Amino acid sequence: MHCHKYQPVPLTRREMLSRCTNGFGAAALAALLADPAYGVAPPSPVNRLDPLAPRVPHFPAKAKSVIFLFMDGGPSQMDTFDPKPRLDREHGQPIKVKVEPTQFNNVGMVMKCPWKFRHRGKSGIPISDLFPHLSECADDLAVIRSMVSNFSEHTNANYFFHSGHGQQGRPSMGAWVTYGLGSECRELPGFIVLSSGMIPPGGLDCFGSGFLPATFQGSLFQKGRQPVADLTPSDANSQKQQNKLDLLRKLDRAVVERLGRDDKLESAIANYELAHRMQTAVPRLMDLGNESKATLQLYGIGDAATDVFGRQCLIARRMVERGVRFVELLCQHVGHDRWDQHSNLKAGHEKNALAVDRPIAGLLKDLKSRGMLEETLVIWGGEFGRTPMAQGADGRDHNPFGFSMWLAGGGVRGGTIYGQTDDYGYHVIENKVEVHDLHATMLHLLGMDHKRLTYRFGGRDMRLTDVHGEVIHGILK
Repeated sequence: MHCHKYQPVPLTRREMLSRCTNGFGAAALAALLADPAYGVAPPSPVNRLDPLAPRVPHFPAKAKSVIFLFMDGGPSQMDTFDPKPRLDREHGQPIKVKVEPTQFNNVGMVMKCPWKFRHRGKSGIPISDLFPHLSECADDLAVIRSMVSNFSEHTNANYFFHSGHGQQGRPSMGAWVTYGLGSECRELPGFIVLSSGMIPPGGLDCFGSGFLPATFQGSLFQKGRQPVADLTPSDANSQKQQNKLDLLRKLDRAVVERLGRDDKLESAIANYELAHRMQTAVPRLMDLGNESKATLQLYGIGDAATDVFGRQCLIARRMVERGVRFVELLCQHVGHDRWDQHSNLKAGHEKNALAVDRPIAGLLKDLKSRGMLEETLVIWGGEFGRTPMAQGADGRDHNPFGFSMWLAGGGVRGGTIYGQTDDYGYHVIENKVEVHDLHATMLHLLGMDHKRLTYRFGGRDMRLTDVHGEVIHGILK
């Protein structure tokens, strides 16, 4: 029996447009999927109910996960992976090429490398004595000697290296990777940054999601047993807490259904649900009690010099083992300013290398022994390199015109040297590699075409590589 006194509340104009828009979009999508030109093996769209759900790549991937070992400050290429005998011959003399503008324009004489280089592994890759443990993994490394950057100042160079853009506000490469592929881990974020005690210049914006939904931004884990705040459940009664979360989820879903798509709201919902799962998962992740004594020793855990970074490397392995898509590791404070030795190069680089050498070698060996290295892309490097001239008596200034990085695993051809700098290690003279090329290669190994991984923003299809980038086929298997 109907009551004619009360009439149903009509839809508001906003609700009507929202529902119609969703309907038109579904009809258009159905038509596109029926067209073979669009319907054959597309990359799967973002699942709005679970934005981090795994998605199909553009083509078969070599790597499933990335571990990025960020050497904040800029390691010196001619002191690590790019030996230059000319520096020995001309030590203490004025450099005989044009000097580019540097960060501080305090240009001294040519400065030789304080360490010996040796040919390592069957491939004979030259690596300096700074890295005795990593040298044992030489045949797994593809060393790029021809990296260049567009910036010589830390903050802008860090933004550029992480996001392909020299200013803050753009999505980090880790955010792009999780946006494109999601994550195979349900209990942890898809993009995690492991801090060893220092945040690089540029701050947390280096790991942000920019215009991408907030779900894809990097989650910072601090060192120690409590890497994330508020891990302890707010309600001791687990069933009561679950009931609260179920109610919150029901209310959130009702708002989404009524108002339609809203990236901010959907990201908030996803983050609440992920935070609940992390309360159980993170303590288990950080508990190294089930790791063997041999494994702990492999990473240098228990040794004062290597314990901090060793733990982070082991945690990174445990994360990719669980399906986390992108893990970035940050350097620790060793009594010197990161790898940024404007003075006291020998002592500063030695302490920085000591802190990371054994843990990184342990990570590569552990991944390899577990059959995980082939599906995990490991990247090592800083935002730029150093000059061949001394700054002051015993330092080096910033040099974006030619520096070294290396990659391992995940479809990379080990025992490879790619590119070349001049006799001073100053400028690239062969096979220049831009940061955009590095990003394009990383995405390629993960099964994504960097030109097709786009997000509509500001009336334009944006991408990590902007309008640049070429895959570095010379280092691939």
